[in-house]
Amino acid sequence: MRRKTILLLLLGAFAAGAVWLSTVAAASSAADTDRGRARSFTEQQLQVAKAATARFNSFDQALAAGYVLGGRCFPGDGAHYPNPALVADPAVDVERPELLVYAPKQGGGLKLVALEYQKVDADQNLATDGDRPYLFGVPFDGPMPGHFPGQPVHYDLHVFLYELNPSGIFVLPNPNVTCS
Repeated sequence: MRRKTILLLLLGAFAAGAVWLSTVAAASSAADTDRGRARSFTEQQLQVAKAATARFNSFDQALAAGYVLGGRCFPGDGAHYPNPALVADPAVDVERPELLVYAPKQGGGLKLVALEYQKVDADQNLATDGDRPYLFGVPFDGPMPGHFPGQPVHYDLHVFLYELNPSGIFVLPNPNVTCS
């Protein structure tokens, strides 16, 4: 009788374990599917961004579209060219980055290396982040103080769409971006 009880307990535990494992497997499969969808969505957004900004590989096209020199080149980052109208607009649009980032080409000229999306922090408080924007499924960095006098507290997201970054497309700095 005692053996039967132990056997029944073991079988019950085995059945409960099997149910638990199937539940975990189903949840894991659903999570993998969700990650796959998110990755696919991000890839689609990146393709849209690249198609919308490819013309800015021509620096003259960037100037014609309203981008202006914003400062010197920083190793690992590049030289930023903001579009003042887009910077002033509170909307964040995958097809219209607020800044373009260039680096010098060997032999002269400039090469587009990244897009930078930026949004002014609504409450200008470095201690709060309730209005943090997301793009490509990635949260913007910040809030951070302005990088030059007069620039407000803001959020930004660098997207190294045109220069391979071994650390990742959304990671700053990019060791492949030089200023010489």
